[in-house]
Amino acid sequence: MEQHFDLVIIGSGSGNSIVDERFADWKVAFVEKGIGPLDSYGGTCLNVGCIPTKMFVHTADTARAPEHGAALGVDLALRGVDWPVVRDRVFGRIDPIAQGGERYRASGHDKVTLYRGTARFIGERRLTVATAEGPITLTADRIVVATGSRPVVPDVPGLDESLGFHTSDSVMRLEALPRRMTVLGSGFVATELAHVFSSLGVEITLIARGDLLLRHEDADVARRFTELAQDQWDVRLNRKLVGADRSPDGTLRLDLEGPQGAESVDTDELLVAVGRRPNSDLVDAAAGGLDLHADGRITVDAHQATSVPGVWALGDVSSPWQLKHVANHEARVVQHNLLHPDALRATDHRHVPHAVFSSPKIAAVGLTEQEAQASGRPYVTAMREYSGIAYGWAMEDATGFAKVLADPATGEILGAHIIGPEAPTLIQPLVQAMAFGLDARAMATGQYWIHPAMPELIENALLALPLD
Repeated sequence: MEQHFDLVIIGSGSGNSIVDERFADWKVAFVEKGIGPLDSYGGTCLNVGCIPTKMFVHTADTARAPEHGAALGVDLALRGVDWPVVRDRVFGRIDPIAQGGERYRASGHDKVTLYRGTARFIGERRLTVATAEGPITLTADRIVVATGSRPVVPDVPGLDESLGFHTSDSVMRLEALPRRMTVLGSGFVATELAHVFSSLGVEITLIARGDLLLRHEDADVARRFTELAQDQWDVRLNRKLVGADRSPDGTLRLDLEGPQGAESVDTDELLVAVGRRPNSDLVDAAAGGLDLHADGRITVDAHQATSVPGVWALGDVSSPWQLKHVANHEARVVQHNLLHPDALRATDHRHVPHAVFSSPKIAAVGLTEQEAQASGRPYVTAMREYSGIAYGWAMEDATGFAKVLADPATGEILGAHIIGPEAPTLIQPLVQAMAFGLDARAMATGQYWIHPAMPELIENALLALPLD
């Protein structure tokens, strides 16, 4: 069977938001892979990514209240964690949203056809979809590839499905909390989930190949975070996993190589969080004539157009930023360009912020100091700690800081990096200033800053910049 459409969208994450009432006269198809528990409608962010993880993070932050209270003279105690209640609160909210989104698309009332199955290119703007009822062929005038990414599993002896390890796709649905968990990885996902499970009482061992956690952050932030992580978890730096096995009693043994030679770690659960790869191979993008980057991402231009006319791509499958807010922005651009092919709009990736919801929290935008040095452009920097503002005294925070970089002559803000309470919120005025061209001088002195409130941290850092 072969069907032709005006538009086919592959992937139900950010791609799901493209079609609205303006497409009422279009013949549109959505394709979402699989029907398994890890293939829920709505994409990574909704089902296994940013939304559930942040719901767990808030729970973890609450569980750590007794630790924080002790510094304030408040005697609190954590009497227990009911993991099934914690887990089911999260997915009791998320699963119905995913199911409702699928029902809406499957209803066909908006003239959209939903296919459940893996789509693969078999030519330019030509797809085969492996549905439960059998393969079908779809052709289209326009195709949007929004298939996201998936966790990477390194090629290590013993590290296969029979071992029984987890990725971020499955670890949040554990039946019970283990006594011990080992996290393989040192990035966003690894450090956020280490915070979640350690706060709920799980003993965490974290294995990192390098000498810093979150090594892509500004070096001052990465060093501070690594030091604080070592106070919370058993952090094994400069280690390589070389083998894995499970004993008859269920214990996982992980064999490592490190500075002192061979060592092993015994654990109850293993979370593999070493990165994600674009799902371009799952759709066989090359067979559709789409050019690819060396890392597998689909190549797109400033308008999100691929190398094949009429084919667009967005989100993790094409973007170097594996961030939902980037995918959403790109989806809006693609939506406009589909509707207005004679007035194309370009994506704006100049000032992409990100945050890490671990303990402590981190947020950043723009250049790190190391990137500024490598670029050769003039810059100055200033750092101010939470302990230097009144609200920092209130929180008894002795570890957090904000760091800003600016052009010494113009005051243009080049980058900002925050580690500490509410960092993802505190970064936003700096993102806004960079996006709308507000220089450091004007931002610091041209407005009131509420006293005593945490944004004074940003004010003080801006005022401390040694501008010309």
